[in-house]
Amino acid sequence: MYRIPVYQPDLSGREREYVLDCIDSTWISSKGRFLGEFEQAFANWTGSPHAAAVSNGTVALHLALLAAGIGPGDEVLVPTLTYVASVNAIRYVGATPVFVDSLADTWQLSSASLLDHVGPRTRAVLAVHLYGGSCDLHALAAVCEQHGLVLIEDCAEAIGTRYQGAHVGTFGLLSTFSFFGNKTITTGEGGMVLSRLADVDERVRHLRGQGLAPDREYWHDVVGYNYRMTNICAAIGAAQLERIDSILEMKRRLADAYRQRLADTPLTFQAQTTGEEPSYWMVTVLTPTAELRDPLRTHLAEAGVETRPIFHPVHTMPMYRSGEEAFPIATDIAARGINLPSWHRLPDDALDTICDHIRKFFSAR
Repeated sequence: MYRIPVYQPDLSGREREYVLDCIDSTWISSKGRFLGEFEQAFANWTGSPHAAAVSNGTVALHLALLAAGIGPGDEVLVPTLTYVASVNAIRYVGATPVFVDSLADTWQLSSASLLDHVGPRTRAVLAVHLYGGSCDLHALAAVCEQHGLVLIEDCAEAIGTRYQGAHVGTFGLLSTFSFFGNKTITTGEGGMVLSRLADVDERVRHLRGQGLAPDREYWHDVVGYNYRMTNICAAIGAAQLERIDSILEMKRRLADAYRQRLADTPLTFQAQTTGEEPSYWMVTVLTPTAELRDPLRTHLAEAGVETRPIFHPVHTMPMYRSGEEAFPIATDIAARGINLPSWHRLPDDALDTICDHIRKFFSAR
């Protein structure tokens, strides 16, 4: 057990009150007042016209791709530097993921690499906003417009992130969010699909509820899925969302504190896209060389500090490895990257411990 975990949820608001309300009312499954309230509150807060709550972030991606009409024979451009769920969902719909490289400073999807990989079967771009930052959405939108592609945003790590004044997830046709226990706000397990168009939102809702026809009881007119969120999860989410602005402010202060206290070390922090207001889901750093990453993580673990490696590039995993192309920037970032403890209520003495041990590690070399 780590004395300082990399993340932990904060359930100090009205979560208990709202969950007990669900239990007392017996509305504990996929019906109840908190579902609609959470969807509407999240739509209002992000500035999206439509929001549909689902059971987790991975099924949100699956539904978004289905609702966008992506299927067998199609190719979807996706960064290799992402959590594997972004890519698995493309396979779920029978499409082919085509990997693209990242930018060396922001670590986000490279629009230049994107252009290099557009082909005759390319139908969509799945843009992942990594670690609370934002992709250059204007550049991606320009590529999509030029080639007639659908833009889908994976915002699992970017709750609270804004680009040019608007919340990420409101630029593409659809976007997805995750509320897993280590996300900025949590429902335990859960996700959300945002849509710009009413008919697209209707397709998402149709598919998430076993393909139930809207005008005939217990009649199902398409193959659908049981991807619904429970009222209990929505109750937790509603309580979390009430405190989202204060949570984000604490996360920004924590990220600033890390930068200040580690300014005299050789670590490199994730840079920001021009026009980005990050949410700092994970404070993430790069060691100067790949050889130093794991020894630093071991040093911190011995001090009771949990860390995580940056995601392994998905193109290196057995089920996606082709050996045909290297992605040098994404590979380099992944080899040097560390997620530091990033929960917003991280105590000052814990922050001191983390930074002191990092400085000790580098001063001994």
